[in-house]
Amino acid sequence: MSKIPVKNITPDEKSLYVAREKIQVREIHGIFQKIRSYSLWGLMALFFATSWLSWGDRQAILFDLPARQFHFFGITFWPQDFFLLSGLLIISAYGLFTVTNLAGRVWCGYTCPQSSWSFVFMWIEEKTEGTRNKRMKMDKAPMSLEKFLRRGSKHVLWLLLALATGLTFVSYFSPVRELVPNLLTFNLNSWEAFWIGFFGLATYLNAGWLREQVCIHMCPYARFQSVMFDQDTLIVSYDEKRGEGEKGRGARKKGVDPQAEGLGDCIDCSLCVQVCPTGIDIRDGLQYQCIGCALCIDACDSIMDKMGYEPGLVRYTTEHELEGGTTHFMRPRLIGYALVLLLMISGLVYAMVSRTAFELDIIRDRGSLYQLTPNDTVANSYTLEMMNMSQHELEYRIKIEGLKTFISDIPETVILHSNELRAYPFTIEVDPVDLKVSKTDIEIIIYEEATQAEVAREESRFIAPLN
Repeated sequence: MSKIPVKNITPDEKSLYVAREKIQVREIHGIFQKIRSYSLWGLMALFFATSWLSWGDRQAILFDLPARQFHFFGITFWPQDFFLLSGLLIISAYGLFTVTNLAGRVWCGYTCPQSSWSFVFMWIEEKTEGTRNKRMKMDKAPMSLEKFLRRGSKHVLWLLLALATGLTFVSYFSPVRELVPNLLTFNLNSWEAFWIGFFGLATYLNAGWLREQVCIHMCPYARFQSVMFDQDTLIVSYDEKRGEGEKGRGARKKGVDPQAEGLGDCIDCSLCVQVCPTGIDIRDGLQYQCIGCALCIDACDSIMDKMGYEPGLVRYTTEHELEGGTTHFMRPRLIGYALVLLLMISGLVYAMVSRTAFELDIIRDRGSLYQLTPNDTVANSYTLEMMNMSQHELEYRIKIEGLKTFISDIPETVILHSNELRAYPFTIEVDPVDLKVSKTDIEIIIYEEATQAEVAREESRFIAPLN
């Protein structure tokens, strides 16, 4: 049974440390390059522009850590909503598992931030230093004024983009309309300056200098992706049966029938290697370094078009398809991932819909169980904590249930401003005649005054003497 070829490309050197070979990526145009460009620039626009959006009198998306408030358009999340973040992270993980099992590393090739910023940095490099051949010649040439200016302009643009990236990232935690003027007037606080510098430097190093090293050696996804692959996973593959003839692959003139010469369709132009951002040869078979960007597909199809051959020598395919069979899209593992993903999304949506923008807590006075008052009543002390987590000022009505007759100094209604937390110490007094047991369960119920809808209820106890 034929399989997708796998080649051992482990270095033969005895040393564990192998010097990095600089990869000069060649620019190529094609359908997959267009798709990635649209997704890349769309993600860039989303990242850099979203922090400038406003919602009412504040920034639309703002993670206000000092105030412990996380604003997302019209919703404010609090630390109490941390479980929602956990659910979102689990959904993201199962979403990645589902997509990977279906179509391989399309996340890495089209939407991963590391890949996206690396492609932008390579685009800047192409515009400042020239084509791949010019850059390779420049690497070998001695320093000159032209080389200094081209290299210098590249690094200046890299640093400006990295600084803009760090500034934008911090702007989701500190209001951007205050952050930018403070940066221009050198009035940043120490933490803002540190994180802008940190993320800016990380972007400059990862996207400008390390690039494929991050994908190959630092990203854990490259290591565990194989456990999510199966024979029906769409991956970028080289059709070895078609590309390799009796005499293997090789150069030939246009118009020559490869079968008559005993050659495969591959003309061994190595263009698929020149355009690969991780520097692999897709003809060596499935490799964990492949990020699924499909640039090699665009490169090979362009050569097949020039030679008059059918496209698809390198293509998105599956192991079953290469064997001459058909791809099974409905398979147990994929269905399992999709079902778990659907359940998690449904659970998160339900939690969001049923979430009330009100927090209630009752704290008993721990100093004493009860007090006997001069009026011959039994008193219990409590503290009522209420938080209005909505974006509007609201009036709430307070009701106590569980006791037939009682006296309390708690207000009947309270008005809470948006995102206001307020504590009310109060007491409940009860005539001992009305108490049948030493411990009576009570409930504090909160209603929204405008709609009379119940927004929260909390249980507590009223404690009295045994006799």
